[in-house]
Amino acid sequence: MFEKLSLIPPDPILKIISEYNEDVRSNKIDLGVGVYRDSFGETPIMSVVKSAESHILSTQKSKAYIGLAGDTIYNKNIQKLILGDIKIAEDRIFTIQTAGGTTSLRVASELLKETSKNINIWVSNPTWSNHIPVLESTNINFREYPYYDMETNTLLFDRMIACLETVPKGDAVLLHACCHNPTGMDPTLEQWKKIIQVMKSRELLPFIDNAYQGLANGLDEDASALRLMASEFNELIISSSCSKNFGLYRDRVGALTVITKNEDSNKKTKSNVLKIVRTMGSVPPDHGAACVGYILSDKSLTQKWKSELDDVKVRLKNMRKELAGSLKNKTNSHDFSHIVRANGMFSFLGITSEQVQALKSQYGIYMEESGRINVAGITMENVSYLTDSITKVLESHQ
Repeated sequence: MFEKLSLIPPDPILKIISEYNEDVRSNKIDLGVGVYRDSFGETPIMSVVKSAESHILSTQKSKAYIGLAGDTIYNKNIQKLILGDIKIAEDRIFTIQTAGGTTSLRVASELLKETSKNINIWVSNPTWSNHIPVLESTNINFREYPYYDMETNTLLFDRMIACLETVPKGDAVLLHACCHNPTGMDPTLEQWKKIIQVMKSRELLPFIDNAYQGLANGLDEDASALRLMASEFNELIISSSCSKNFGLYRDRVGALTVITKNEDSNKKTKSNVLKIVRTMGSVPPDHGAACVGYILSDKSLTQKWKSELDDVKVRLKNMRKELAGSLKNKTNSHDFSHIVRANGMFSFLGITSEQVQALKSQYGIYMEESGRINVAGITMENVSYLTDSITKVLESHQ
């Protein structure tokens, strides 16, 4: 039976991990894997998470199931974290815990497929490498809207708006709340208002991927576009992740928040979501969400978490400035200012796939073939070697 299966090529990111691990060069640099790294090149556990874990381990008395919707304390606090002071009637909104942001996206896609066989989900071009595979796994229709110009490293905002103005009424648009992956380029608040205006006129459903709240300009600032949409639309889907802003990558902590028009619609929607969850993973994992719920329920711990998260945000911004500044000084003829204008962990470096391969083979510098880099892989110790290497490759591979 199994001989009938086709061989699936390895995921590009997993391939980078394997190649990097096999590379024996001591000065190698990994700019591919999408996890945060500190100035020592480590992916640390936040001290506030350690405190929460100690509390949970000493007080938790059972490992019984927590229910299909997950931890109610966690759900309540995540909803507050996302929406802030936005007032939405309790009978119009619900949040469930999911096994990471990816599972939230998958559940949401399954839900949208239940609403209509003809619905399209529109995704940015480019978008996170797993968005389209997730949509394909549900057999839902998807299409792309223009987003980023690879030649100028700028948003294709006018083309994006022109495309949205033609999207059929009732379709869903998958938007990145902040720190767009893979480009790092986000619309301005004024541009978000224009996006909202067009989507409202076309009666489109916002489907928001909120994976990086707090890594761009602050928790409230990074949720500003999302909150505008929550105020303007009767229906909204938000997929959230705690992998990045709590550093809980392997604990798989996510959430799905759905806003509906009224109480009756809300009950029907939640019942369908829980049915989907039951057949996918049943109840979600407890530990990571319990930590987040505890942290966000304690003012002192919340403040400590915000401080630690702010350190992450500042480090990312500093590494962007170091990289762009050093490249400007060493290349003279190339413009890398887009790296500073972008947000979060990711940016396109703005080089060709041939140059990417040269960096890997000649200098042990690893990134996606598209030239997407994780700026968290840059440190004060390796930035000079990195920029020297990029400069040499640019000069020899014009």
